[in-house]
Amino acid sequence: MGSDNLSNDNNTVPRFFNRDLSWIDFNERVLEEGLRGDLPPLDRFWFLSVVSANFDEFFMVRVAAMKRALRSGAGDDPSGISLDELLRKTAEKVRSITERQYRCLLNEIFPLLRREGLELLRPGAYTLPRMDYLETFFLGQVYPVLTPLRLEEDEELPFIGGDNLYAAFLLDAEDEGGDGRAARETSPQIAVVQLPKGLDRIIWLPADLSRQSAAESAEPRGGNWALLDDLVLTWGAYLFPGYLLRESMLFKINRDADFSVDEKRDEDFLEAMEELIEGRSHSPAVRMTYSAGSRRLKEELARRLELDEQDLYEVEGPMDLGSLMDLANVRGFDSLRLKPWKIYNNTAFSGDESLWDRISQRDVLIHLPYESFDPVVRFFQDAAADPQVISIKTALYRTGGNSAGSSAAVSPIVRALEQAALKGKHVTAVVELKARFDEERNISWANRLEKAGVIVVYGIARLKVHAKISMVIRREKEGIKRYVHLSSGNYNDKTARLYEDLGLFTAREDIAMDASVFFNMLTGYSAIQSMRKLVIAPTNLKRRLLELIERETKRSNQEYPGRIVAKLNALADPDVIETLYRASQAGVKITLVVRGICMLIPGLTGLSENITVISIIGHYLEHSRIYYFANGGAEEYYLASADWMPRNLERRVELMFPVLQEDIKTRIRDILGAYCRDTAQARMLEHNGSWKRISKGDEPFSAQEHFLSLAAKASENLWAPRQEFVVRRSVSGVIPDSAGN
Repeated sequence: MGSDNLSNDNNTVPRFFNRDLSWIDFNERVLEEGLRGDLPPLDRFWFLSVVSANFDEFFMVRVAAMKRALRSGAGDDPSGISLDELLRKTAEKVRSITERQYRCLLNEIFPLLRREGLELLRPGAYTLPRMDYLETFFLGQVYPVLTPLRLEEDEELPFIGGDNLYAAFLLDAEDEGGDGRAARETSPQIAVVQLPKGLDRIIWLPADLSRQSAAESAEPRGGNWALLDDLVLTWGAYLFPGYLLRESMLFKINRDADFSVDEKRDEDFLEAMEELIEGRSHSPAVRMTYSAGSRRLKEELARRLELDEQDLYEVEGPMDLGSLMDLANVRGFDSLRLKPWKIYNNTAFSGDESLWDRISQRDVLIHLPYESFDPVVRFFQDAAADPQVISIKTALYRTGGNSAGSSAAVSPIVRALEQAALKGKHVTAVVELKARFDEERNISWANRLEKAGVIVVYGIARLKVHAKISMVIRREKEGIKRYVHLSSGNYNDKTARLYEDLGLFTAREDIAMDASVFFNMLTGYSAIQSMRKLVIAPTNLKRRLLELIERETKRSNQEYPGRIVAKLNALADPDVIETLYRASQAGVKITLVVRGICMLIPGLTGLSENITVISIIGHYLEHSRIYYFANGGAEEYYLASADWMPRNLERRVELMFPVLQEDIKTRIRDILGAYCRDTAQARMLEHNGSWKRISKGDEPFSAQEHFLSLAAKASENLWAPRQEFVVRRSVSGVIPDSAGN
């Protein structure tokens, strides 16, 4: 990604790593967790499956954008890499990661699982009883669902979606006369068959094949499993009577998903979004992954899909590991994965105290998923049930759930908003329809909420609403009071159990007033207004960040060097990076905890030697955004929904909000300090672009395990007998750097 010869002496040397290659490096770090021999095999499998799912989205969005930019004649990016070179390096790095991924899967993880009784049976391992069972299963439960589609030479390809697995078959007409004339006189035919999403790819075999037939619906308890893919390839000939099956293979394509809705269509925006979703399924292909078995099929499909050799990726094991992710949670094999981490209740919301009384007294911080998401759900549910609540306002980006499914699958927050509206409360939901790959779900939520009487606003033209904010307005004895929830993460009860995030409840009047102004700007006609506490993108968040960094630069000196710590998912804004470089040159000590993309080059003499970049890949996905500025001793802490990327700072509606309560400041400082001290899961970015594991030492420290321990201790203290004396100790000090200084 970088060069060992980087320095600031030559202005022609790039000052940035490439964004996309940096993102690929993040997935290499995810892969390395799967390569760890000290982890149980199902946990390792989960990391490998995440890599596959991530690469699918990467090709659909970023590689598609590269190809379009190349066709349009766009210039080099800030890293100085040409688009041709970038596409070549992307293919090389992805191919290398994929090869390592499958070597680990086939040579380490599958043998470990097999040794413990959890075995994938491939066709070469089908015994006669297994063959009988699986063939019966195929004919009874798979064959009726399949639809073969022929590929005609002079006609357009039949529809081949970008999110499905397909089987391809090369066929010859049977020789009815026995002289071989039919086969000689007709060219081979090609057909493709989609593997329906309604069928599970994993087919469990009964522990005792002699006692259970493939037609029975009883849940098998054996540890042997087969792949739907293999069944379709093995018995696919049943689909083509009168033809001989010569060759077959599996394949999956990724299609371009990097295009936007027509923002001018205000009157029929929902229809425009639906057209975008439909167009995505028919957009140009950008990659094909395929199984070995037929060079002819591979080349013909690549030709028809207009893909170059660089766009083709052969895999030697099961394809599309992302869709097999549920294997990591298979029941009955708990010994093959780490013990699940417990999620603890937040002690601030214990007992029978009213949620509103508790928030009125003091701000409350929730650290997900170490602490439960339940108070956030309760915030909406209590608001729906409370007769004193007259209004609820919220911004929804990704809510999770499945609006078309059972009531149990419905997002509890969406359900609470429905109930509130049905009870006559004034409910407003800003639903961002442009949340990529969640458009259909959000359209469903929007329709459902509108039917219940919720006022639904479909985002803002030319901007995505990525802010995470909700407000409950309650009529109390003293008058109207507003309760606000702000967060770094989405209102999604499922990801709240997997993603690390921070959320803040407050009833502060200044923040509540800003929240009202914010929602008025989103839903009505309003000039951009200044706010007292909240900072909004794209109007002034970037400017404010640059000011905060520059202030730290001006106040820094040899005796009291400035200090900046930021935790982000991505750092890719050139203006922010250049401002951080200037701060480093002024002696400001900067630690950046960056999960994924980082275009900043640390450790360059005369430019960034005071900047340290670390990344933590662990049990949970790091997702919170935290900014800290020493400010000459008057420390400031901020939480935000925004990463430091052009899209977040210039093309999205985002919020940054201050931490004002002293005990929460202390807690945020401790959280940042724990990340800076991590020696178990942290890697440090070198100036040449490589990521080096931080030395573990005699007693490795894991920030994530530390947060889990803190949540557990707080929960224990909730039930401990009250002490007669409580000793108060002052808490002071600065956030240590990654070396513990």
